[in-house]
Amino acid sequence: MPRADIKKEINAPVEKVYEILNDLMILPRWNIAVTEISELEKDKYFLKTNVGDMINIVRENVPNERITSDQEDSPMTKIGYILNPKGEGVEVTLWTEFDEESMRTVLEMAGDLFLKSLKVYVDYIMEGGNPEEYKKKLSKINKA
Repeated sequence: MPRADIKKEINAPVEKVYEILNDLMILPRWNIAVTEISELEKDKYFLKTNVGDMINIVRENVPNERITSDQEDSPMTKIGYILNPKGEGVEVTLWTEFDEESMRTVLEMAGDLFLKSLKVYVDYIMEGGNPEEYKKKLSKINKA
């Protein structure tokens, strides 16, 4: 099964990045692709995205280290985040497995946008921004 790994360094403590990634209910706030989310049951979520609706099922969650999910009705079969502390920041690896090799380029571009979205949101929070007032802006995310 093909796999893509995308990495981004974020200037924040690993605990802060994990806290944001672990709170799936705030995905629509910061993730450029997610527009709505609802919890179906513990660790199972329905996501409305700008590329279609999907189900995310959290399979592994190791605080401050990694989160792994299965996805249904998505071009990705699995998605995960690996957190690697680096100095005062953290290197975040977003990885995904998928069935169709032809999807690699699109999924790598999407993964890059997801991580840029995360970085911009974390930067905003670390600068003292109010999470409730955060506005996703593609132009800002593209520059990250």
